[in-house]
Amino acid sequence: MPLLLPLVMLVALLVDRLFGEPPARLHPVVGIGHYLNLFGARLSRLPPGPAFVGGALAWLLGALLCAAIALGLEILLMQGLQPWASWPGLLACALALGLLLKPLLAWALLADEVREVEAALQRSLDEGRARLSRLVSRDTRRLSATEVREAAIETLAENLNDSVVAPLFWFAIAGLPGAALYRFANTADAMWGYRDHREWSGKFAARADDLLSWIPARLTALMMIPLRQLPALAREAPRTPSPNSGWPMAAMALGLGLSLGKPGVYRLNETKGVAPAAAHLAPALALAGRALQGSVALLMLLAWSLRA
Repeated sequence: MPLLLPLVMLVALLVDRLFGEPPARLHPVVGIGHYLNLFGARLSRLPPGPAFVGGALAWLLGALLCAAIALGLEILLMQGLQPWASWPGLLACALALGLLLKPLLAWALLADEVREVEAALQRSLDEGRARLSRLVSRDTRRLSATEVREAAIETLAENLNDSVVAPLFWFAIAGLPGAALYRFANTADAMWGYRDHREWSGKFAARADDLLSWIPARLTALMMIPLRQLPALAREAPRTPSPNSGWPMAAMALGLGLSLGKPGVYRLNETKGVAPAAAHLAPALALAGRALQGSVALLMLLAWSLRA
């Protein structure tokens, strides 16, 4: 059965390309968001100690539920379709698991949203800022056109890992439960992991996401650049506050010869990069697409080798 998980990855990516996201009422990430909202506001009002403990317990319970549901579905499919018994069983199981894996990753939506930021920016700066605000947590109201493009390209690079490569990495390692656990962790970090009133209640979630994203973020970055740029990547990536997001973002900056950054926080490839312009969007999407292809090929090989 070594071919099952590689086939599932291909099915999930094909469904993503052809059909995009499922309806919100059926989307597991929406369900994860509802779960996190049950606790978020209450925990953030607690003193630091109780907020940290409460946040950790809520995270652990949610992660356990996600992994358990995914494991139960995987076992039911494996027992019912018996993919090891015949080619029809293998293909049917790959299709069913691929449909379940698809909502845990999102490449087509990410690429479309980044394109829409540039399209809105072509109409007006205010429209570009408003469209970008759907993708990033930073305040976009005072960003220049260059800064809007910087943020969009950075988001493309960062979420190439968070929304596609990392879920596939954990799927290759631990099947559907691994992908579900990662998606829960990444969503929890996106909703709780900030240095504001949520700092203590979200600290466990932030650290868990850092841990689970550590290898995939570096894999994503390595797929974007030639080997000769590794020293520059190792120098630039740690400039961001996050231990992981700087790797794919720095790789994107180096791969395209751009200077990318967040005002007052960090600057990547500052001395050799140029400011992003409208013409850089297509090369950024192409570079991300090639990095995705390389990552998927490697992860398919990993999934196959672990089960051969």
